[in-house]
Amino acid sequence: MVQWEVFEKAFAPLYSADTGRPAKPIRLMVGLLMLKHTRNLSDEMVVEQWSENNYFQYFTGENSFAAGFPCEASELVHFRKRIGESGAELILKESIRINGKDAEDPNVNVDTTVQEKNITFPTDAKLHKKIIQKCKVIAEKDEVELRQSYSRTLKQLSRDQRFRNHPTNKDKAKKADKKVKAIAGRLVRELERKLPPNSQYQGDLALFLQILSQKKDSKNKIYSIHEPEVACISKGKEHKKYEFGNKASFAKTDSGVLVAALGFRDEYDGHTLKPTLEQVERLTGKTPKKAKVDRGYRGNKKIGETEVLIPSTPSKSMSYYQRKKLSDSHKKRAGIEPVIGHLKTDHRLNRNFYKGVVGDNINIMLAAAAFNFKRMMNKWKIYFCHVLERPFLSFFKNFITNSSLFFSNKIFKLTF
Repeated sequence: MVQWEVFEKAFAPLYSADTGRPAKPIRLMVGLLMLKHTRNLSDEMVVEQWSENNYFQYFTGENSFAAGFPCEASELVHFRKRIGESGAELILKESIRINGKDAEDPNVNVDTTVQEKNITFPTDAKLHKKIIQKCKVIAEKDEVELRQSYSRTLKQLSRDQRFRNHPTNKDKAKKADKKVKAIAGRLVRELERKLPPNSQYQGDLALFLQILSQKKDSKNKIYSIHEPEVACISKGKEHKKYEFGNKASFAKTDSGVLVAALGFRDEYDGHTLKPTLEQVERLTGKTPKKAKVDRGYRGNKKIGETEVLIPSTPSKSMSYYQRKKLSDSHKKRAGIEPVIGHLKTDHRLNRNFYKGVVGDNINIMLAAAAFNFKRMMNKWKIYFCHVLERPFLSFFKNFITNSSLFFSNKIFKLTF
């Protein structure tokens, strides 16, 4: 059902026919991305399982069983960078088309969630230690001689920082934290003095200084050195007060097809609604009539031609039928919550391993596309089970009816 020529036509201009090694087939690379998110596999595992699974090989265009790996796992990284966000959106568009009429519902249900980044839980002590390590690496690469390495000192300070919640260790841990921060600042300032003004590491040093100067109530804080775009998001969860990553917005039809998937930083939910509806129109070619949302989207009554339905107390002038219809529509909106749960547990949305803001958006769209592919696979599986079930049941009933020597008529009536 997949129209592979769509990807061939869109991605062929991204390759050069004259320079470099011959490229891997586009169908192979796109198929591996689909299989990776549909089966919840890493780059390494999808390449390894492809070499063992003839169904995977047939799906990606092989006519006979091929021994060996189709490509290096790192080639999937380069391919994702090559196609970018527009390529991931094209894969999502194809997954919507495959679902046919189910994707043409005039009403959509919209909700947001947090896509966590693959970073450690950020603390000041961790960030300051990483700054010290990065400064040592920069000094070694540029052959800058530091006045002191602080190796022995940092070992003892790390011991002092342990078990800080114990009453007898609190003061010692606080002093150790201040000392580590002072050492980090000292190394950064020393590198600033000794490195040339046009050094390639000036941006890194500026980032280190921003981390060292930020306080508890600072705005736009940095939570990770290798992923500085990560935001701290609070969704009001009892078991997880803060999540570190980015916000993801999804739109689902009443029949269960994801028709939009977009990434944001930490915007208010109401500000994510307009771009999400624009993507729905871009991918389906139709403007939704109604968008059902939760109370986190307050402030939006209508966006373009789309009416926004937010749960509220019904007016007294409404009839019982109107109130019941409105209540049922909001109950149906809650169906997007388990869909987000499946995206996280089954399609790699729970923790994002792709780098940067572009990686955030690509992972969101590929997870949504994988959900749509899996939905269609399950639909066909149920259909074929029903088709095969009917002749088998009729044969089984005839067999028991004709076997009067083993089954009496009373037992047959009780059985069926």
